[in-house]
Amino acid sequence: MSSYPTRRNFLALCGAGLAGAALAGCGKSESPGTSATTTEAGYALVAPGKLTMISNFYFPPFVSMNSTTGDFEGFDVDLYKAVCEKIGLEPNILPTVQFDTIVPTIKQGGKADVSIGAVTITDERLKEIDFSDPYLDSNQAIVVRTDSQSSTVEALNVSGMQIAVQSGTTGEAWTRENLPNATAVPLDDIIQCLTGVQTGLYAASVCDLPVASYEISIAYSDLMIPEGGKIPTGEQYGIVVSKGNPKLTQAINEALAEIDSDGTKDSLEKKWFGSVI
Repeated sequence: MSSYPTRRNFLALCGAGLAGAALAGCGKSESPGTSATTTEAGYALVAPGKLTMISNFYFPPFVSMNSTTGDFEGFDVDLYKAVCEKIGLEPNILPTVQFDTIVPTIKQGGKADVSIGAVTITDERLKEIDFSDPYLDSNQAIVVRTDSQSSTVEALNVSGMQIAVQSGTTGEAWTRENLPNATAVPLDDIIQCLTGVQTGLYAASVCDLPVASYEISIAYSDLMIPEGGKIPTGEQYGIVVSKGNPKLTQAINEALAEIDSDGTKDSLEKKWFGSVI
């Protein structure tokens, strides 16, 4: 999801200066709907001693909910917990939200400090919020049924073709830009997208390559990434932070550097992807 800015119009949830106001002063500072505690390190937290995170937990293997235990899990969840440990904060994960509400929620402040969950760094999003340094590279993929007769970009780029995409993602942006004759159908999460393709409701889905590969391997054996279906977008994932909280971004970047240098990230990649990617 790198150089393809999302085409969804983010909700204007805050007026100019609210994010900065949430961080003004020292000790305690006001944020919309709550008060943020400013730490000795100079960054603000919505809950003292905790790094509060939001995400859309329907994007395995990055972020998901264990159906048996109800626990949040995934590569990004483990990475977030490792960042918390390095900074010395307690993890605090909020219930799942829609993906296209994440950027405006972090921008507004008062509910969550960060978001992580395969969020691509784009110029469009950087107008609203800040990102940490990149922690993982990615690309997009076209997913179709194994018996599909329309598995190329050319075959899909025709009137009447419905392409399932997760709302607010760079998969949606890529589809609208590169398949203009088809109809992009924005859905709440990637599971809805893939299930819709599986049942024949949609001709294809465009989504992040690591997620598509993972889901096909564990749950969608009747779907495939066709030859030529891997789209080299050169995307990079980052942790979403408010523009008004630069000290927190700095602390996260330092934590990510340690996680990379001490082998923690390699270990997590092997756990969730089977190898270092």
